[in-house]
Amino acid sequence: MRIEVTPDGPYVVTGSVPMARQVIGGDAMGQSTKWIQGEEYPVAESYELCRCGRSQNKPYCDGSHERVRFDGTETASQRSYLGQAEEQTGPELALTDAPAFCAFARFCDADGQVWKLLKIPGQGETAARQAAHCPSGRLTAWASRAPIEPELPPSIGIVEDEVAGVGGPIWVRGGIPVTSADGQDYEVRNRVTLCRCGSSRNKPFCDGSHVTIRFAGA
Repeated sequence: MRIEVTPDGPYVVTGSVPMARQVIGGDAMGQSTKWIQGEEYPVAESYELCRCGRSQNKPYCDGSHERVRFDGTETASQRSYLGQAEEQTGPELALTDAPAFCAFARFCDADGQVWKLLKIPGQGETAARQAAHCPSGRLTAWASRAPIEPELPPSIGIVEDEVAGVGGPIWVRGGIPVTSADGQDYEVRNRVTLCRCGSSRNKPFCDGSHVTIRFAGA
């Protein structure tokens, strides 16, 4: 399984990677609280996913990047996650935070912000759960120097943000390698979000711009 970023073009996915919609579900207060799996897409050995945001056949590429002259220049750092993250510690857990990867899913805000919960005795489990829900892996909770990671099968989620009313990023799960357009591999991680609205300033990764531009993901 692999995802290749093409120059000013789509993501090429190979290896029969399963794909389904993943919906951010919220509570009555409008907080992001859970993931809801939606429709599954037909499994194919290879397929191309839109990253310019203009396809009329989302999430698949329809060649619109050529028509709109999409500039897909990658600007993300090749440094490791830990090389970009800051660490905070609490009485029960540690938390690493790499803001550059924020996909604005807002699980970190539910039940009190995760950074505050981290410092409160007895709130470690809630803080760890919030960090694990973070699709981009910006946040990782640690216990006894070991990361607390959700078990995610290798797969792709097409995120729909029900709470914000916008289409979200491509959620790459379970350690699928992502290769840049110049052939370099980004660090393999359990949770990664790739931009599919075309507006991220941290390409190929999502930076939450889909919310700002009110991206229609369907």
